[in-house]
Amino acid sequence: MFYSGIADEAGTPIARQIKAQETLGWKHVEVRNVEGGNLCEVGDAAFESTLDALNKAGIKISSFASAIANWARTVDGDFQKDVDDLKRAIPRMKKAGCPVIRIMSWPNAKEPLADADWKKEVLRRLKVLARIAEDGGVILGMENCSGWSSETPENMKRTFDQIKSKALRVIYDTGNVVAHPGGVWKWYETCKPHTVYVHVKDGVAPAGGKERYTWPGEGSGMVREVIADLLKSGYDGGFSIEPHLASQVHLGTTAEGKKDAFDIYVEYGRRLMKLVEEAKRK
Repeated sequence: MFYSGIADEAGTPIARQIKAQETLGWKHVEVRNVEGGNLCEVGDAAFESTLDALNKAGIKISSFASAIANWARTVDGDFQKDVDDLKRAIPRMKKAGCPVIRIMSWPNAKEPLADADWKKEVLRRLKVLARIAEDGGVILGMENCSGWSSETPENMKRTFDQIKSKALRVIYDTGNVVAHPGGVWKWYETCKPHTVYVHVKDGVAPAGGKERYTWPGEGSGMVREVIADLLKSGYDGGFSIEPHLASQVHLGTTAEGKKDAFDIYVEYGRRLMKLVEEAKRK
């Protein structure tokens, strides 16, 4: 088991992301955005400089947090962009020694498709990406976030019932399920058999209200229970923080210009470590 985090929530410059992990004593980082854009999309020079800085600091990339199939890419959008991102990322992942790339499962079209058509196109696209990932020797970590597969636990189950690929797994996010229908523990139990990596966030979603993010263990995501159950089950993957307290990329807010973003990120990491230690003692 190891700790990691989407460290652009502490700051976009890679030096700041490294400082955050070093402050926590962590040897892994989940890289999403660096100066110039997403790590899967920036030019070779930007990627190489990022990897060089991480190597010098002795920090490994635990996951490439790509934009593939994410909340900004509807199911009627240009699928070739997702394919190109994955094909560009695979050799970079190999060079970095990183096995997992985060994806999602495409939100519905701007002119919404019927559920059956949405499902059909999502599964078609996932099968294509899974074949590419298999050939490249990497794992697609599909986050239970935005897209058809993350609408309900039943949709997630149907996805894995129909796609039997060793290259398609789940990145289980403890905070996303708070605002999704289906029940928090049912979501966890559905995702658990396929989970390769865990995002730790937490929050509350009042009926009829907007989700509000909290410190880990202070919301409705059953973070303590999930951590305890995973450890009891022998989980040895990563716990990666995504606080969403100072920065929410999907809403266009970043850590830049926020003096407390770095401190919030570090405190979030410390609280996660405390929760893990408490779970180990039980």
